[in-house]
Amino acid sequence: MQNRWIRFSLAFALVLGLMAVTSASAAPKLRLGAASNNGGMIVFAGVDRGIFAKHGIDAKVEVRNTGAQLTKSLKAGQIDFAPAAFTNLPAALERGIKVRGVVGYVGGSFSKPTTDGMVGIAVRPGRGINSIADLKGKKVGATFGSTGDLYLRTVLAKSGITKGKYSRVNVRPPSIVSLFDSGGVDAMVAWEPYLTRMTDKVKGAKLISRGGDHVCFCAGMHGVPDTVYKDKAVTQAFVDGMAEAAAWVRDPKNTDAVVKIGVRYVRGVSPALFKRTIKYWTYDPRLGENTFKAFRFSVKQLIAQKKMKRPYDPAKYFDLQFISKTIKDHPEWFKDLK
Repeated sequence: MQNRWIRFSLAFALVLGLMAVTSASAAPKLRLGAASNNGGMIVFAGVDRGIFAKHGIDAKVEVRNTGAQLTKSLKAGQIDFAPAAFTNLPAALERGIKVRGVVGYVGGSFSKPTTDGMVGIAVRPGRGINSIADLKGKKVGATFGSTGDLYLRTVLAKSGITKGKYSRVNVRPPSIVSLFDSGGVDAMVAWEPYLTRMTDKVKGAKLISRGGDHVCFCAGMHGVPDTVYKDKAVTQAFVDGMAEAAAWVRDPKNTDAVVKIGVRYVRGVSPALFKRTIKYWTYDPRLGENTFKAFRFSVKQLIAQKKMKRPYDPAKYFDLQFISKTIKDHPEWFKDLK
């Protein structure tokens, strides 16, 4: 009798084990793109803390250096959801790229159409630059097509310094600090942690501008329609995971844990630097009317730069049904936000 009970117990345990393995293998897999900077923290934390897994998603992070690389990987089918800044995205949409934005990645565009505290302009010592006006005739480094580039153009234009009155040098993100350090430019527009790292590295370097509500350093996560709508329950679970992960990242009591995760993904950044610069970033996954305003501002700039021919309706890109449901179902993840 006892042997029969033992055999029954072992068989039952085996069945449970097989069920668990089957359940785990059945979890939908998502490859989530993220940029190699502080902005990727929602995705990094969502994977590392098991938050996506909690929502039934087997998620993996795919890190790329630039937005262009992320878009290329998305189009190639190497990534299921990728972040895209509003800066150049409208031009790609006008050219025919088929994607739908479903949740915020970085920035606070739900509350207001500008978020740029994480970006600024640093200047080298001995170049006679003490204000924005002094950039006239100077060589300024920028990652062409980035939100930092839009920030530079906007800030200078407001001071009457138009294109042609200064020299722009295209700099890839991994080279921002080294080019500034070597003296290859007089000034550099950059986002954190590069911005603070530059002023730390070059003695006498200083910031002449940070933030100021000039642009929206904002991005959303998007996917191709086949991915977004193939299984709307999976997309909803993904958006829920993004929202819960963002709430975890924003919670001050988690700062040390956030830093520990962040330095694993953002190469060459010390825990101390990451901790000093994380405060400048905004992690709000909500999307709304102010997001549309930020998008339209970028469209206007792109038309002025002759990169677009006509306005583009943001409603054709953003699909708010998923994040709207998340906000309704889980207000606790947003209680700290305005």
